[in-house]
Amino acid sequence: QVQLQESGGGLVEPGGSLRLSCAASGSSASIQAMGWYRQAPGKERELVARIRTGGRDILYGDSVKGRFTISRNNAYNRVYLQMNALKIEDTAVYYCWAPTTWGTVWGQGTQVTVSS
Repeated sequence: QVQLQESGGGLVEPGGSLRLSCAASGSSASIQAMGWYRQAPGKERELVARIRTGGRDILYGDSVKGRFTISRNNAYNRVYLQMNALKIEDTAVYYCWAPTTWGTVWGQGTQVTVSS
């Protein structure tokens, strides 16, 4: 069973930066991709970014293009999200996501709050 653990969330001022990290444990060899989704109060969960194995297939949500960067480690058991130029509307719970050969796995989420 694959488990995902997010870290790096917190409170940041508008225009600031945060770096999220997601660590996969268990049968990480079964992971086919990793990424980040987020959900703000009153909104649907939306794609932030995702990356396929090999790191050559990357997809960003329109609202974060040019500001956020997704990356992974060589072992493909850790994914990062560098968030720059943060806006108040980026405030949300950010969830790590990983499709595996046995199904999709979600992390518990980490809160990101952008406020002055």
